[in-house]
Amino acid sequence: MVRETSDLTRTKVLLIGLAILLLGGLGYKAFDAAGFHGFSAGIAAQSLLVLIVVVWTGSYLFRVVTGRMTFMEQRRRYRAGYDEKAAADLEARFDSLSEEEQQSLLRRIGLDEDVKSADT
Repeated sequence: MVRETSDLTRTKVLLIGLAILLLGGLGYKAFDAAGFHGFSAGIAAQSLLVLIVVVWTGSYLFRVVTGRMTFMEQRRRYRAGYDEKAAADLEARFDSLSEEEQQSLLRRIGLDEDVKSADT
């Protein structure tokens, strides 16, 4: 079963944008209270927001380069689960065959020698 980790819906994107806007306003007030006045507080708050966006973008690019994006991780988990299930299904189908059918199948795919040598 694949678990979805992060779906960015329109609502979530709008909430992130609102949070960044509020963060800018709070940053302005914080810098103003810390002694920066007027344009200095605005520039400091904008600089902080730009730094946050650059770090966020950098982390995204890092995940792209290293292949650790959400979709790729989901795909890897799905593929691993699929491979396990397919192997189990094939093994169950093979086990349901009679001994003669199993030997015939192994001879056809060329594994009969390997099975005999592993049994000895």
